[in-house]
Amino acid sequence: MLRRHVSTALLLALLLAGCAGGREQTRAAPPADPGTPAPADAAPGSGASAVPAAGSTRADAASAAGATSPADGAAPGAAPATAETTAPGSIAAGDQAAAALPPTQAELDHAAIYGEPVYDPIADPTLPDPARLPGAYDPWEPFNRRMHRFNNAIDRAIAKPLATAYVKVVPRPVRLGVSNFFGNLGQPVSALNALLQGKPKQAGQALGRFVVNSTLGIGGLFDPASDANLANRSEDFGQTLGVWGWERSRYLELPLFGPRTVRDVFGLAGDAPLSPTRQLNDDRTRIFLQGLQLVDVRTQLMAVDRMREGATDEYALVRDAWMQRRQYQIFGDREGDDDELLPDYLLDDEANPTVPVDAMPVIPGTP
Repeated sequence: MLRRHVSTALLLALLLAGCAGGREQTRAAPPADPGTPAPADAAPGSGASAVPAAGSTRADAASAAGATSPADGAAPGAAPATAETTAPGSIAAGDQAAAALPPTQAELDHAAIYGEPVYDPIADPTLPDPARLPGAYDPWEPFNRRMHRFNNAIDRAIAKPLATAYVKVVPRPVRLGVSNFFGNLGQPVSALNALLQGKPKQAGQALGRFVVNSTLGIGGLFDPASDANLANRSEDFGQTLGVWGWERSRYLELPLFGPRTVRDVFGLAGDAPLSPTRQLNDDRTRIFLQGLQLVDVRTQLMAVDRMREGATDEYALVRDAWMQRRQYQIFGDREGDDDELLPDYLLDDEANPTVPVDAMPVIPGTP
C-alpha cells in the first residue's frame, strides 16, 4: 500500500513539472514581427498587426490590408474574404486599400528632392502626342475600291501565275538583265523631266546612265553605270507637274495599271509620245516587249505580296503606301541631293515599281 502511494505521488509531481515548463516557454516566446501578417485564424485583439514593415511598398501595404481586413458584414474573427469568396462584381478589400493609400515616403522624398509632382502612372503628361499621318485625298474611294477588287481578280487569275512561272523558268541573271534593259529605256524620259524640273545635274546623270549602259552594258542588259556611281533616279511628267505647282491631286486607281492620281494620268499622256517601246511599228515585237515588261514589273511586286495579304485593309495599305512614296518622289529632294543621308525606304524602291507608260497598249490613232 505504501509503494502505491509513493508511485502516485511521483507521477503527480512529473505532471506538475511538465505544465510549469510549458507556461515558461509561452511566457518566453518573442513578440510577433510587426511586418509579418497575422495568420488567417488569428482572433481580433490577439496582437497580430496589419501594419507593413518599414521600407515596404504601397502594393505590400495593400496586400496586407486585404489579407487581414474582414469583408464588409463579416462576423468578428471570421476568415478574410478571398478571390474565391468575393462575389462577382464586388471590389476586393485590397483594391480599396490601394486606392485609399497616400503616396509612399519614397515617392514623396523623390518629389521633394527633384522638385517634381508625385508621378501618376495613369496620366503621364510627359508622354509625346501620338503620331498623325496625313490622310489620303481619296474622294472617289467607292469607285477606287471596286476597281481595286477588279485589278486583284485579274492579278490572281493572270498576272501572278505568269510571274510565278516566269520566276521558275527563267534564271535570275536573265531576269536581272531584262529589268536592266527596261530600266535603261526609261532614262531619256527621266533626263528630260529632270531638266524640266530644274535639276540639270540629275538630267546629266540620267543621260550618262543611258549612254554607258547602252554601250558598255550591251544594250542595257548590264548596269556598269551603277558601278560608276551614276545615281538612278526615275522622273516622269506626273512628278514634273507636281513640282510645277499641282501639289495635291485625288487618288485614282486605273484598270490593269493600278494606283495613280489625276495628276499622274495627265503625266502619262505627256510621257507616252516619248516612250521608245511605243515607237516600234512592228506590232508583234511591241506587244511582246510590253507583255514582258508587265511580267517583269509583277515579278518585282512579289516582294510585297505577303505584306499585302496580311493587311487588315489591303486597299488602304496600297493607297497610303503609294501616296506617301509618290509624295517623296515629288517633294522629298527639294532641299538638296544628299541621298546618302536619307533612309533607303524613302528613295526610289526598285522592288515596288508602278506600271510604266511603256507597257501601256497603243491606242489606235495615237503615236
